[in-house]
Amino acid sequence: MESLALTTLLLPFIGALVVSLAPQRQAATLGTLFAGLATLSMLALEVMFYQAGKVTVVLPLASVNDIALFGLVIDRVSTLILFVVVFLGLLVSLFSTGYLTEKNREHPHNGSNRYYAFLLIFIGAMSGLVLSSTILGQLLFFEITGGCSWALISYYQTAKSQRSALKALLITHIASLGLYLAAATLFLQTGTFALSALSEVQGDARYLVYGGILFAAWGKSAQLPLQAWLPDAMEAPTPVSAYLHAASMVKVGVYIFARAILDGGQIPPAIGWTGVVMALVTLIYGFMMYLPQHDMKRLLAWSTITQLAYIFLALSLATFGSHLAFEGGIAYIVNHAFAKSLFFLVAGSLSYSCGTRLLPRLRGILRTLPLVGIGFCVAALAITGVPPFNGFFSKYPLFAAGFMLSSQYWLLIPVMVLVLIESVASFGWFIYWFGRVVPGKPSDDVAQAVPLPRSMRLVLMVLIVMSLVSSVIAATWLQ
Repeated sequence: MESLALTTLLLPFIGALVVSLAPQRQAATLGTLFAGLATLSMLALEVMFYQAGKVTVVLPLASVNDIALFGLVIDRVSTLILFVVVFLGLLVSLFSTGYLTEKNREHPHNGSNRYYAFLLIFIGAMSGLVLSSTILGQLLFFEITGGCSWALISYYQTAKSQRSALKALLITHIASLGLYLAAATLFLQTGTFALSALSEVQGDARYLVYGGILFAAWGKSAQLPLQAWLPDAMEAPTPVSAYLHAASMVKVGVYIFARAILDGGQIPPAIGWTGVVMALVTLIYGFMMYLPQHDMKRLLAWSTITQLAYIFLALSLATFGSHLAFEGGIAYIVNHAFAKSLFFLVAGSLSYSCGTRLLPRLRGILRTLPLVGIGFCVAALAITGVPPFNGFFSKYPLFAAGFMLSSQYWLLIPVMVLVLIESVASFGWFIYWFGRVVPGKPSDDVAQAVPLPRSMRLVLMVLIVMSLVSSVIAATWLQ
């Protein structure tokens, strides 16, 4: 398993080097090839882990004087999230081969070596962060993802995209200070950087460790007061938005918080309540902000902020001892990654075919682009939690856990009622836009739509299927 884990981690970095040195005409093929090889290695690791009884394995990689610096942890949670980030990396690479061409009506441009190289580095960095068994390893890959996000958000090299990229880099780097603080405190308390030592931290030091991790998580997952970078990051190519801002980068924050809960001991109640309150505030604020949006990607960005708030709420409830809330939060990470990636790539398909992603200019896409129309419908229903789509099986455990805990903590009753209201209102708003955009007579922009390349259609079909079955995969794997 150690060899497969390292292969999955290192293949994207090796691929990035190869792509950088290759002729531009081969960049897309090589980028997708190495993403595919990393996926095969990841699947082999998953099979071996399953055959071994899904028993947790910790593999030390580097230590000094018995102080663990870097290592890998292979368990149910890390392997499940690894599947998400690597497999979606492959899908986004494949989608990009069709999207980044001169036939794109909104952004006619052939993908460069730089694009595929940084995308591969990002896949590798996400793999490393997910598998890290030490907080130092998390910190290393946390910073690498920040650098890659800067490069990919500014990919088109416009003044606005460069400002947006710098904004994302600065805010997420400020957030990383929380992880530096947590790492230093953990080492001073326990003499190691291993995440398993979180349970040994005692006294007020727990507030520094868990508070630092929570602050870093807020920044990476675009929660108040560090949310400002995500809507502006929509200047990136849409496949980048689908991967970084739906499936991977924004999941870094919730993952490191989940990992701290999983490996930690007695987490101070103040941390849990802080997480609950800020999740509620972010959720309501994000909902109000996406109501006036007409640019589909900016609407999805604000929607992502609210969906991440749901995950923070679930994980914060888990600090009160709810195993159901924790598993619901992990399943939410998986299900949201696939459903929101589908939504972003639907937006990318509209940009490619129709030359615009402005919702008021889009109507009747089901008649002209039936697969895109179906994808829009599935993504909207999945995101808002309508059964049998995957979002329902994320929200239901969250609400069940919240109302069960309210018998012990009465303050959770108004919290859960407000969250339930937002969930219903969000469903209504997405259905409103579905009715405006998908059925009916095609608008001028839609009537002139060009067909999607085969690679883009294939990825949309895979994500539609995953929006139905990812919850089953998550529930089965976590058992």
